[in-house]
Amino acid sequence: MPAMRIAVAGSSGLIGSALVRSLKADGHQVLRLVRREPSGGDEVRWDPERQQVDTDGLLGCEAVVNLAGAGVGDRRWTEEYKRVIRDSRVLGTATLATAVAALDPAPRVFVCGSAVGYYGDTGEQVVDEDAPAGEGFLPGVCVEWEQATAPAREAGVRTVLPRTGLVVAREGGAWQRLFPLFRAGLGGRLGNGRQYWSFISLTDEIAALRHLIATEELSGPVNLTAPHPVTNREATATMGRVLRRPTPFPVPAPALRLVLGEMAADVLGSTRARPTRLTASGFRFTHPQFEDAIRAALNKSS
Repeated sequence: MPAMRIAVAGSSGLIGSALVRSLKADGHQVLRLVRREPSGGDEVRWDPERQQVDTDGLLGCEAVVNLAGAGVGDRRWTEEYKRVIRDSRVLGTATLATAVAALDPAPRVFVCGSAVGYYGDTGEQVVDEDAPAGEGFLPGVCVEWEQATAPAREAGVRTVLPRTGLVVAREGGAWQRLFPLFRAGLGGRLGNGRQYWSFISLTDEIAALRHLIATEELSGPVNLTAPHPVTNREATATMGRVLRRPTPFPVPAPALRLVLGEMAADVLGSTRARPTRLTASGFRFTHPQFEDAIRAALNKSS
């Protein structure tokens, strides 16, 4: 991919910060969208809640990547925090999509994050990008999130919607919490353990996002998940084996519901997503298996 001028929203998060590092390392000019007063020439001010962005700062960008959004697992899902989850995605996306549509010249691509939560609880059924949206809070958020890209798409800008799975990384996300538990010998399956987890290593997530930026034939939804999703029971056994720790403490579903409230439905739900469009476009995974992803996150050899 030749050197490009690329704007990234959500650049301080797990995925965004890793993407910025990767792009800069290869000589791309990266602009970070920030909510405060910019402190350098590589920052652009925006306010997603007020739907404001410094469009002058985005001039000349060939790609705009939106990874902004409040953490789904950061807090218990009160009605107030559910609003924060939704608005941080939908309002921010609408703001950037409108800005992208107004730019002249227009960027070549608008990549806007989404999630496999779009599909909801699909049990053992394999789903790809052609599957319909599920029911519930997270699928509803994902539908609105993706629809908010309409201004860019209608302006003729190639718009890609990476539906990301559970990102396996030590630095953040679910595994930042899980690894210490398993190291302490306190890990165990969640509920009955039969629910599928569609995962992707952080390395493959960043490579896939860059692939979406560079691959002109890709638009619309693209699942960013490894090709071999695993059940929670399989994931638990693998982590115990890699970390050489017992996994004797299953967490019953009623206990999860008591502790997590409505969010427990997402933890106990099953999404068996496959990256059909990603692999068809020629992308090759560095960590296709769950154990590969776990060892990469821990920097452990086989």
